[in-house]
Amino acid sequence: MHFKNLVQTIKERREMLQVTQEMLAELSGVGLRTLKQFESGKGNPTAETLNKLGNALGMELSFTIKKIGN
Repeated sequence: MHFKNLVQTIKERREMLQVTQEMLAELSGVGLRTLKQFESGKGNPTAETLNKLGNALGMELSFTIKKIGN
């Protein structure tokens, strides 16, 4: 998934659940500044940070290994 799509998907999920950035930061254990940077597309979150945000929003983060060639 392209990074911009990932940012948009997480932001839309947060808004759909009517969770503020402050609430999500507290629920996930991710710093508010980190969350704001991520949602603005300026941050470079670790997989752990993405996992924390996803867990707090009831989402599952998964990675797929692409096949090379063919």
